[in-house]
Amino acid sequence: MDDTAAVLARYDREMRESARPDGPGARVERAGRVVRQVAPAHGWNGVLWSGLDPHSADADVDAVIAEQVARYTALGHGFEWKLYGHDRPAGLARRLRAAGFTPEPAETLLVAETGDVPLDAEPPAGVRVVAVADAAGVDLVTRVHERAFGTDGAALRQQMLDRLAADPEGLLAVVALAGDEPVSAARMELVPGTPFAGLWGGGTVEGWRGRGLYRALVAHRARIAADRGYRYLQVDASDQSRPVLERLGFVPLTTTTPYVYER
Repeated sequence: MDDTAAVLARYDREMRESARPDGPGARVERAGRVVRQVAPAHGWNGVLWSGLDPHSADADVDAVIAEQVARYTALGHGFEWKLYGHDRPAGLARRLRAAGFTPEPAETLLVAETGDVPLDAEPPAGVRVVAVADAAGVDLVTRVHERAFGTDGAALRQQMLDRLAADPEGLLAVVALAGDEPVSAARMELVPGTPFAGLWGGGTVEGWRGRGLYRALVAHRARIAADRGYRYLQVDASDQSRPVLERLGFVPLTTTTPYVYER
């Protein structure tokens, strides 16, 4: 892959500073030094980019944070400040905690050139991968999400339905079926005009892990991204998925931590 610092700078510029709305009903707002997305309550609401001066005083940082809190509070719901490990000033995480934000587990931003990822991985015998194109398919993905991660999938379900209705070319969702039973699922978001295809939500239900399903779904999406001309694959990886992805050629660029503010 190219120089990682250059790829990270390009990611910041094209996917954060120049972010596009990620679904219907969402809009990106640029307010001073901040780029944020405002969406319906079931969508993703949060700060994508903050071009704060590295030498900003705490009082100046606090004022910018307070502006975002006021904006989302007026909308009636909480939001996330997506803080990357290289964001400045260095004390931004401390100021977010002081303002009432709660950090969730950190993830690693991994990127691979599409051509460097093995594309020949297939699911185990008896399992087939199908594309999701309707509400029934979305329900299968939601079932996998809830079983694999132990979380409520209602918001994800509505986001996917909205996105498929408004922009079916921008979202690729796939589910792996053992017979008629959904055992693994994943998504890919394609942003036209950028070189990055985002891999999201790869999860496998207990009892089917360790059989190559995660790798197969990465390869399936990578083939499609390559066919559509996307140069890079991007993942916000948990500690569990990071080793698998690194073996597939993904390279860490930085960390990302969701700082969540509940209304």
